[in-house]
Amino acid sequence: MSSRTRISRRAFNYTMLGLVGSLAACQSGTQTPPTANSSSPGAPAASGRTISLNGAGSTFAAPMIQRCFFEYAKLHPEVQGNYQSIGSGGGIKQFIDGTVDFAASDAAMTDEQAAKVSRGVLFVPFTAGLEVLAYNLPGVQSGLKLSRKVYADMFLGKLTKWNDPQIAALNPGVKLPDIPVTIVHRSDGSGTTYIFTNHMSAISPEWKEKVGVNTAVSWPVGVGGKGNEGVTAQIQQTAGAIGYIEYAYAVQNKISFAQLENKSGNYIEANPKTASNSLSQIKLPENFRAFEPDPSGADSYPIVGFTWLLVYKTGYTDAKKLDTLKDFIKWGLKDGQKIAEQLSYVPIPSSISDRVIAAIDQIKA
Repeated sequence: MSSRTRISRRAFNYTMLGLVGSLAACQSGTQTPPTANSSSPGAPAASGRTISLNGAGSTFAAPMIQRCFFEYAKLHPEVQGNYQSIGSGGGIKQFIDGTVDFAASDAAMTDEQAAKVSRGVLFVPFTAGLEVLAYNLPGVQSGLKLSRKVYADMFLGKLTKWNDPQIAALNPGVKLPDIPVTIVHRSDGSGTTYIFTNHMSAISPEWKEKVGVNTAVSWPVGVGGKGNEGVTAQIQQTAGAIGYIEYAYAVQNKISFAQLENKSGNYIEANPKTASNSLSQIKLPENFRAFEPDPSGADSYPIVGFTWLLVYKTGYTDAKKLDTLKDFIKWGLKDGQKIAEQLSYVPIPSSISDRVIAAIDQIKA
């Protein structure tokens, strides 16, 4: 993986001792974590119990969750948080297996998956964001427009050259290079893939029939990268590459991304405002699980989604850990949403977070 990819893929262990590691890279480039000692801002007290919270899953939301752990520990230095950025599919598996305290998924869980969890599942919308089609195209740094038909045909393997007349017609005056289109997709089970394939199935009957919707699919064409980080690195390293990644990864790594045609026929630039326009249309039901694969609205960006924390409803044998987990999630849904804006995510509106916080109180030992 390229050393330039600033959001690195590792099993982050935020010991809450002032370690920010690759999380700081989300804001100002990769930095070496400071050495932990008793004077660190988040250092646990010399006496007293350390409470560990362990989670795994979404790479899409990893920077947000890791930063929340770090900031929360400044207020509660006895808390040790560990979040493994392994992809939504891996997080769901670990949650079903009962090896984590919570998971994070951009695809939530299916009813079939949730039925395997005897302790019950609470879906907690924790953050939201958008996916971009990031590209590496020599001489084209910004302003590239792609219609729904064009990017569907690219990912179906039907449109194979960047100077294809269909792309050129959308971008008059842009000198498109005569190089192959290289599709980059996820190689692991991924909620980011679920959001993308859900959108593609909504706009392309051919995609829906041949590829479908899932956290992992049989790709018609392309090369794979593990995590948002791996796809980002592949795009950076390959002239002519295009792939789907979470917005923050593109922004932090200064990768170009296209304006996409939305349902209204307008070409929309990806940013938190246009994503918020789309997400405001999603009406969350009682279980807080819902998707909008093709938002309407003149100024709505077309590829958006929530990330849910998957939390057990019952079966906690450690009352202190349960109280800490509930408090951390509540804090994340309130004060933590300020972090979302800093990291280029879309904050969860209070109309949703207030409902979710009330549901968190229903979690029992």
